[in-house]
Amino acid sequence: MISFSLKQLAYFVAAAERGSTIRAAEVLNVSQPSISTAIGQLEASFAQKLFVRIHGQGLEMTPFGRRKLAEARHLLAEAEKIAAGGGLEPLQGELDVGCFETFAPTYLPAILRVFKKAHPEVAVRIREADLDALHREVDSGVLEVALLYDMGLGGRVDFRTVASIMPYALLPHRHPLARQPAVALRDLAREPLILMGLPHSRDYLLSLFRLVGAQPRVAYQAGSIEMVRGMVANGHGVAVLVTRPLNSVSADGRRVACRPLIDEVPAERIAIAMPSRFSPTPAARAFVQCAEAYFRSLA
Repeated sequence: MISFSLKQLAYFVAAAERGSTIRAAEVLNVSQPSISTAIGQLEASFAQKLFVRIHGQGLEMTPFGRRKLAEARHLLAEAEKIAAGGGLEPLQGELDVGCFETFAPTYLPAILRVFKKAHPEVAVRIREADLDALHREVDSGVLEVALLYDMGLGGRVDFRTVASIMPYALLPHRHPLARQPAVALRDLAREPLILMGLPHSRDYLLSLFRLVGAQPRVAYQAGSIEMVRGMVANGHGVAVLVTRPLNSVSADGRRVACRPLIDEVPAERIAIAMPSRFSPTPAARAFVQCAEAYFRSLA
């Protein structure tokens, strides 16, 4: 027998998303004790804690609570569909979207602009993180959808490829190699290399050199695209990257040159990731459609 209500689930989701029963009560226009009571009743039904209460800091979800959050969102979305009777009512609610931190500024703002124009009543929260963190949060259902590189990490995550992007050489503007229409990895290996230092990105980029039997000289490792571009622009070395901002100027105003690689190397796949254990909510499906349309427009 079901021992909880949709209202209790809605109160739980609101508290989880805001980290506070007070803020959840303000958003739902109910009393704070109503939120606390609903959470207590759910915890009694599940015989497990959903939150840890931290004095002065609000609520912190337990691992069990994070799992239940994904299930609660799914149940509430299905209930909304039933209540709508299959009509074409505007999408509402909230959507948690993740994006790989190195290319989030390049793609996510434009996708969100299209999504918000079509679905203005959906509140979107964005999470920029590395690949491992995004994968864990999609797997657990904390994130409903994420845009990332498909590195074959496995788990309970469904991947849908939306674009394949070729790596390229990044050079100081007046570097001799910048005079060439395309650059060989063996030539880049003779120069000091500014390497993107994020774990999976680093492994992928170094694997390109191994494919051609070259051993690069890593001068520096950087944790962001802009840091790599700045180091290259200031003459500290060359780089190989995948994400390519539209401008050819680093953050400090110095110019860089982008050149394709001569070598035949594998492309990097940008994918949409969703939890495989849960059906996507209507808002998540709508976001996926916007993301796919955006990448088709770039092709």
